[in-house]
Amino acid sequence: MFHLEIETRLRAAVSAVAPSADLATVQVRPAAEARFGDFQSNSLMAVAKALRLNPRQLAADVLARLDIADLCEPVEIAGPGFLNFRLLPGALARLLGEALRGGHLFFRPAASPRSVVIDFSSPNVAKPMHVGHIRSTGIGDALQRIWRLLGHRVVSDNHIGDWGTQFGKLLVGWKTLLDRDALDRDPIAEMERLYKEVNARCDADPATLDRARRELVQLQAGDPENLGIWKEMIRLSQFQFDSLYGRLGVRFDVTLGESFYNPELPGVVESLVAAGVARESEGAVAVFSDHTLPPKEDPLLVSKDGEWVDIPALIRKSDGGFNYMTTDLATIAHRLATWAPDEILYVVDDRQSGHFRGLFHVFSRWRPDDFGKSQLRHIGFGKILGEDGKPFKTRSGDTVKLADLLDEAEERAQKVVAEKRPDLTAEEWKEIARIVGIGAVKWQDLLPNRQSDYVFSWDKMLALQGNTAPYVQYQYTRAAKVVRDAGTRDAAQPVTLSEPAELALAKHLMNFGFTLQAAAEECRPNYLCNYLFELASHYSRFYEACPVLKAEEPSRSTRVGLCDLSARVLKLGLNTLGIETTDRM
Repeated sequence: MFHLEIETRLRAAVSAVAPSADLATVQVRPAAEARFGDFQSNSLMAVAKALRLNPRQLAADVLARLDIADLCEPVEIAGPGFLNFRLLPGALARLLGEALRGGHLFFRPAASPRSVVIDFSSPNVAKPMHVGHIRSTGIGDALQRIWRLLGHRVVSDNHIGDWGTQFGKLLVGWKTLLDRDALDRDPIAEMERLYKEVNARCDADPATLDRARRELVQLQAGDPENLGIWKEMIRLSQFQFDSLYGRLGVRFDVTLGESFYNPELPGVVESLVAAGVARESEGAVAVFSDHTLPPKEDPLLVSKDGEWVDIPALIRKSDGGFNYMTTDLATIAHRLATWAPDEILYVVDDRQSGHFRGLFHVFSRWRPDDFGKSQLRHIGFGKILGEDGKPFKTRSGDTVKLADLLDEAEERAQKVVAEKRPDLTAEEWKEIARIVGIGAVKWQDLLPNRQSDYVFSWDKMLALQGNTAPYVQYQYTRAAKVVRDAGTRDAAQPVTLSEPAELALAKHLMNFGFTLQAAAEECRPNYLCNYLFELASHYSRFYEACPVLKAEEPSRSTRVGLCDLSARVLKLGLNTLGIETTDRM
């Protein structure tokens, strides 16, 4: 919060000295290292370059107009024009006092709220959700929570895979191979078995493949029997989705699957052709490069044997069927017409980056006016690897099912809890294990740079030391217990900060809002993970260095207040990542 106040005053001073300066480029950020102060700005060097001024002289002239004596020590000019700001302990104490009185929790809602649609999770009907779904689901849920916390308007949409060629094969299996008892016991496992068996038969027998195609055509034509079976598959799949999302604490505003857009697809193709964006080719309809972009930037071109050749975006196949590109174009059009968002975020595997580059490019050519109204962003992420560096699998080589992963996390966590807390009941072990186990899975997934692959490790994930959810949850538990044991804090006592551990903890607390803002803007929940781990570490050092309950006033009330604020920020931060806390660990 202080960085915004300093930034506002700095911009006013720059404007007074250089009225033509672009004030949007004048920014203040937390210092990278404590030895440089609490906040820094290197913006004056860019302003000086743009206006052809001496950067250090500009910095001196700006500081002569900058009045922040109530917040900071005299500002230091470093190098060719860096500004280093060091907060006064009294200003920091005032900020903590405001937070303790309920004025804020080191952040404020956005002054100009934005509207954003977040597309994430998107499992397929009739298939088990697997370990890979934890990435899109966890990142997407964390982003919707962060954006909502900052006061933005969010629509979360689960664009499930409920249409397509796989249903022809599933229909064949349902009609010829279905085991009703197995379907009642475990519908997802039975549907998965049907698909695998028919898919193998299609590879070996052209007649089976032909029947699957006919069943699909009948479904697409609205055949009552096939539609009824298809709806039953969706209903049964929804039980799985609801169960897993319930365990993960994930909710969506809408769930509009691929089938929702079917009525719009012929019109999309006709509109693209009429606009001259798409054309017929070999019986199909496709969008080809218009050569307005440099070849390296054109998603509809690829270099082959030293030449750039077309890789057109297919929007209607030669058999009259549609594909993902057509559906996704209809989806963008629907979202813009329905919610008029400022941004649409697609939280989807990085391996789909080529598809999204093509999708956004084709949409910009099809609806150029609408394209300018909303920013379309692919929020990509990497793969989950096993400790052998290969994609994470079971010992038998199968894909790890998400339900099995969560079960094992809870089982492993319960063993740790039972060992550490033999005084608790079995029910208490189970509940703590649920919170710790699922929180650990989420944290391990959110902690890395989302575009990096990461190695899944049970031992690291559940460790009570290091950058893990259990460590951060434990520090919350410690802080909350101190506050409960302290009873009512004496609000009449002044906030006084003198010990290094007190100051370090207070300064880290004040950067909560900056971290939230950066995590939202760059769609990187790992920023919040790292902030919370550092906060937990600062709190642990403070707890060891500064007696709380036995301290004399006013230190006692200040330290109880620091414990209270630490607990509140840790709890809110974890909840914003979709991770629960517990009062006992």
